Amino acid sequence: MLDLLHNGHHHAAFSDSDDTSDAHISESMDTPMHARAFDLSDAEKVARISDHFAEIMEILGLDLTDDSLRATPRRVAKMYVQEIFRGLNPANKPAATTFENKYQYRRLVTERNIPLQSTCEHHFQPIFGVAHVSYIPNGKVIGLSKLNRIVDFYARRPQVQERLTMQISEELKRTLHTEDVAVYIDAKHMCVQARGVEHHGASTITAEYSGKFLNEDTKREFLLAINSRMPD
Repeated sequence: MLDLLHNGHHHAAFSDSDDTSDAHISESMDTPMHARAFDLSDAEKVARISDHFAEIMEILGLDLTDDSLRATPRRVAKMYVQEIFRGLNPANKPAATTFENKYQYRRLVTERNIPLQSTCEHHFQPIFGVAHVSYIPNGKVIGLSKLNRIVDFYARRPQVQERLTMQISEELKRTLHTEDVAVYIDAKHMCVQARGVEHHGASTITAEYSGKFLNEDTKREFLLAINSRMPD
């Protein structure tokens, strides 16, 4: 049984890294971005990142005239802008349509094992894991796939897991007009597994509970739901 964590509106984190440079401290829930973040078009960003990445490869001593490497800078640039960091652009935010709760359903709605792919903002190494989200409907419900899309949107940017957890929680509360939201993330960080201490079995757990999920019985129901086994 997973620990029920602490009482109160909070988030909790557990990590096996003891590198003080990896301390997950942020003064704001917002992703740090400068005022000129969207002065360039996506095409312009791809072109400039491609040039800079080619320079990095040159410095590393790689031969960019080789057939295998020639297109790498542009591939990396397109991947950054159009794929793994697309969540930086608010234009890519999913439209989260809600519907009237006609059935007057008042219990937990839980979407578990949502695949999560993000990037550590300290070393630009991948983060892989799952997110479990739950809410108690107020007057509105949301299409289940939209829960997945909200998780993916905030994951697709340089992140720390604590901030990611809280951003997902706040977006769900805004969209659903309710405080009754829970978010639980269990993820592996390649900056822990592939560098530094190289601890391959380590994973990080973060959780955010709000509203009725601060009640121990409701929290327990949620944790039991995300850990229950499907019948064979």
